[in-house]
Amino acid sequence: MTFMAFQRLLYQQLTPFFEQYDFFLLPEKNLYRRATSIGFQSIMPTLTVYNDETVLDVKLGCRNEQVEQIAQQFVSSPAVSHQDAVTITVSISQFSGFKIAPFKLSTEKELVTTCRQIESFFQTSGFTFLNFSCTLPVLDHLLNEQPSRPCQYVYNQMHRYYKGLTTASLTHTNQFDSLCDQYRRLLVKQTHNPYEPLQFERLIAYLRYYFSN
Repeated sequence: MTFMAFQRLLYQQLTPFFEQYDFFLLPEKNLYRRATSIGFQSIMPTLTVYNDETVLDVKLGCRNEQVEQIAQQFVSSPAVSHQDAVTITVSISQFSGFKIAPFKLSTEKELVTTCRQIESFFQTSGFTFLNFSCTLPVLDHLLNEQPSRPCQYVYNQMHRYYKGLTTASLTHTNQFDSLCDQYRRLLVKQTHNPYEPLQFERLIAYLRYYFSN
């Protein structure tokens, strides 16, 4: 099967299932999205072709609008992506502790079987995670519990520092000052962009002196 044939069949198989849970396909973005009172949830199936094999990975994520409206003013990313940015995202493989590997597909039958496995994952744990993970207390836990270690729920660790600090401010955690220091050190160590530390300091000032008032 060609890549386009795999993609069409993938959407044909998954769309009726996800629509039952109010996730609707946005074909121009290659994802399913469900609006929530605090932002949105998204499910992103990604097909990649390696020689004669097609690999399917699925990411699940959510956006907390309050966090993103603040953080996106300061992060270094294309402006066009700001309205679509998710606060956290993780692949099924990562979420399962790599017990579920990315799905390798060669035939239509394999794709259909894989879609049933994906549906089972969301019914048993995926939807539950999405429904509770984007509240501020849970976000604070996911992003800031281990500030010195990479966070598996954010692919760009630089963005994690902005979102983690914003979430800490919104939850009024007593670790805010400590997180400022830790994330500042990590950001300076990892970036090669002299503009980045300035932006991070602007976020800290905003959260500390303006937003808190």
